[in-house]
Amino acid sequence: ISIALFLFLKDTLNNDEYRPPVWKSYLYQLQQEAPHPRRITCTSEVENRPKYYGREFHGMISREEADQLLSIAEGSYLIRESQRQPGTYTLALRFGNQTKNFRLYHDGKHFVGEKRFESIHDLVTDGLITLYIETKAAEYISKMTINPIYEHVGYTTLNREPAPKRHMPVLKDLPDGKEEVALEERVSNTFLTSLVRRATLKENDRTPKYEKVHNFKVHTFRGPHWCEYCANFMWGLIAQGVKCADCGLNVHKQCSKVVPDDCKPDLKHVKKVYSCDLTTLVKAHNTKRPMVVDMCIREIESRGLKSEGLYRVSGFSDLIEDVKLAFDRDGEKADISVNVYEDINIITGALKLYFRDLPIPVITYDAYPRFIEAAKLTDTDERLEALHEALKLLPPAHCETLRYLMAHLKRVTQHEKDNLMNAENLGIVFGPTLMRAPDLDAMTALNDIRYQRQVVESLIKNEDILF
Repeated sequence: ISIALFLFLKDTLNNDEYRPPVWKSYLYQLQQEAPHPRRITCTSEVENRPKYYGREFHGMISREEADQLLSIAEGSYLIRESQRQPGTYTLALRFGNQTKNFRLYHDGKHFVGEKRFESIHDLVTDGLITLYIETKAAEYISKMTINPIYEHVGYTTLNREPAPKRHMPVLKDLPDGKEEVALEERVSNTFLTSLVRRATLKENDRTPKYEKVHNFKVHTFRGPHWCEYCANFMWGLIAQGVKCADCGLNVHKQCSKVVPDDCKPDLKHVKKVYSCDLTTLVKAHNTKRPMVVDMCIREIESRGLKSEGLYRVSGFSDLIEDVKLAFDRDGEKADISVNVYEDINIITGALKLYFRDLPIPVITYDAYPRFIEAAKLTDTDERLEALHEALKLLPPAHCETLRYLMAHLKRVTQHEKDNLMNAENLGIVFGPTLMRAPDLDAMTALNDIRYQRQVVESLIKNEDILF
């Protein structure tokens, strides 16, 4: 590190709001050192060469012949047809002064494992990087999840007063006698990672701290990327790790197994309201309940409690779809007032549609059997006790939404003289809306309908003691 850069960092790295992590470059250095692919071309014309292979295809040669051809250099590779199983193909690759053989597949893309590649060259490049890193740093990789940076720059820092200090370059000892100078660089707004966003978020004291698991998906990162859990480099050409589809957190696949269930969804990743996981939505918008539920119930209670057949009578489906689109487009700024939707049944229809569209119902699949079992109990006290225990199985955001809805529906029943809707009628409407049978056969699901009704009816009637 140059003296000038050191002094610059010493003077400038004083950030009271956010302390950037020390990104570890050891694995990145190893990737740079990995052997490069060297294609061994076949000098003669080979009959029946598959169209998706090039001159690296040598036809039906033996392992010994392949070994001899590849002995010239590390990273050398060729493809041969199996002598024992004609029609199957093997990638022969020189690594660690020996020839490794991999069964090769093609389904429009080339692969030997989970990863799929556009070209054999990319597959070999990625394979050499992986083999080199996992050979050189096996012990290092096995310990990557120990003392993660995530604990220091994640949610644990949200309510902590940052200590004013100047950060100096950190010199770390690494395996194989390597040394790494990891500089804590000031991160500009342009390059805010999901981790930086998490560390600088301000929690609303009134917002419940709902737990939410991360929604990790295998991801290909363009350019060098570092794991936001362990701070180590994410090696390889493609599918180097996983990315949370809700908050954007980037981590190694193995690190994803130990990341806490504290996803903080980012609105740029949560692009709609309907069909969005309930907990994801409330965390993204920093609310106790989905805004659809609050806004629709407020509107219904302000002008619709005495409407005959409330929730039973259907609104015009095209206008219900309009309300859905308005929420997806405008969120809490959606206008569902009487000026836009005079018929209250459009609002009740939009609320019911929101619950039906949830990927995981308000009464979750995991909790479903316990609620059905409770409904089957004939003794009133036992049923209430069983329902009370079943409610504990719901995620907090689901339970809070259900509580709010049941309190509303109870107020609806208090106007039964006008709206003709009692708890039993509302149970018929909301039973299949709030709970869906998890992968049951058609006959069992049909039999469950009456128990679904009884569950909702009991929750409405006993809302004050169950929640």
